[in-house]
Amino acid sequence: MIPPESWIVFFEWCEATFLGRVVRESIWMFPIIEALHLTALCLIGGAILVVDLRLLGFGLTNQRPSALARHVRPWLMAGLAVMLSTGVLLFLSEAIKCFYNTSFWVKMMTLPVALTFTFVIRARALDGLDTSARSRAIGFASIALWFTVAAAGRWIGYS
Repeated sequence: MIPPESWIVFFEWCEATFLGRVVRESIWMFPIIEALHLTALCLIGGAILVVDLRLLGFGLTNQRPSALARHVRPWLMAGLAVMLSTGVLLFLSEAIKCFYNTSFWVKMMTLPVALTFTFVIRARALDGLDTSARSRAIGFASIALWFTVAAAGRWIGYS
């Protein structure tokens, strides 16, 4: 799943950037950024899960899925902003390691799919949805996509 070896030049450049060096050489920067990244993961996970569990027929069943999604959207957007910005910094600090890490590539390939699913497919389907076979399929697919992103991201540090 590793891309062509010719891409390594870009990854070497990323790791050699000023920000990459600052994060890598600091004692505290990487753990602080990682903590913020994981906190943002919790925000995203909560915002995604509350809507997806509703689609599955659990949780806040007295609210329409579309209304619930509107209420948690600010939390989702804040989590995504923090997660994407901290993710770039974490990547820059160890880009070469990421290049050779299968978990990194699983996360990078799944993340745009999960984002597209959330902001296009699920968002359009929420209007008029209540608990049905279709809503359950959408909720399950969303949970599966975001679980893959989170699990692959966590596994980057262990592989």
